[in-house]
Amino acid sequence: MAQVRVLIVDDEDDMRSLLRTLIEVANEGLSVAAEAADGDQALARWREEQPEVVVLDQRMPGLSGLETAQIILRESPNQPVVLFSAFLDPDIERAAEGIGIRACFKKDDARRMILTLREWAAA
Repeated sequence: MAQVRVLIVDDEDDMRSLLRTLIEVANEGLSVAAEAADGDQALARWREEQPEVVVLDQRMPGLSGLETAQIILRESPNQPVVLFSAFLDPDIERAAEGIGIRACFKKDDARRMILTLREWAAA
């Protein structure tokens, strides 16, 4: 099983804590590489840690999740990025797909996102 280190990016402390807990409990090849509270921090942590997966919130101060993903994917087109947002609509999902984001999940579907990460770790 491959080790999948995840960068968690969300401006809400509670959501980062929840995702960290879900990833740690899921274990099975998953771990948290780092956390960030906004897009600028995300870019710095991503460059430092080089995680296998980046999980981005869409609505954050400064750079949005889509804007952050665009920068990451411009630098590293094969980087797996997941958009994890309470505010997913068809336009955001189409934009995410268009820039190369691999998956989109609503925040109320965190368990499904964790299952997807586990599947990636097992592949």
